[in-house]
This record gives sequence, C-alpha cells and structure tokens, in this order.
Amino acid sequence: MACMGSDQVPTVVVADIPVEPAGDGTLFLLDVREPDEWAAGHIAGAKHIPMGELTGRLDEIPRTARVIAVCRSGNRSGMVTGYLAQGGWDVYNLAGGMIAWAAGGRPMTSDTPAAPFVL
Repeated sequence: MACMGSDQVPTVVVADIPVEPAGDGTLFLLDVREPDEWAAGHIAGAKHIPMGELTGRLDEIPRTARVIAVCRSGNRSGMVTGYLAQGGWDVYNLAGGMIAWAAGGRPMTSDTPAAPFVL
C-alpha cells in the first residue's frame, strides 16, 4: 500500500484508498488545507485540521488508525506526514493530494451550494 515518496515520507496513491473507507476506525483521512479550500471540496468523512492548527489539535488524531494526510497537491501534507511519523503515528501522505483525488474521479463533497471542486 505504501512507498517512500521523493521527500522520504511514507506515501500512498489515490488508488490505494478505498472509495468508501470502512467506518471501523482503521483509516483516518486528515485534511490539512485551509478552511476555504476545505469548504470548496473535500473527501467525505475526512477530518479537517488546518496545518497551522495541527500541533494544538494532536489529540484529535487517533494513534490506533492508519492516518492519510491530504492537502491540495501533497506538499503540506508531506510535511505533516513527516511530523506525525516522528511522533509515532502510522501516517502516509496522499501523493498528488486533492488534485490527484479529483483527477482520479473520486467523490468529493462541499460545504457550499456549488459543486465540489479543488481550490
């Protein structure tokens, strides 16, 4: 399921993520984008913790689940993945982020009346 990305953090690709993750707590999708990006379009069931708030909200990230960090392109989530991995989480960066998710035709939801899109 995972490989080491060019930035040396554990990485997964969109095809490795179930379209509808089981609700059994084994997979935790962590979206680290800004609120406007999240509102425009995100993965249903993901947890939104903007990167700048992460250190103050670590208790919201389960240690018993495989964590998949997501941002727009994979850069910010790559940094978050490295940080969380150092803290002992089982964490992976989603290669290509939401851009790759959308390009793969994966479903998204929006907090606005507009159709979801990647901002």
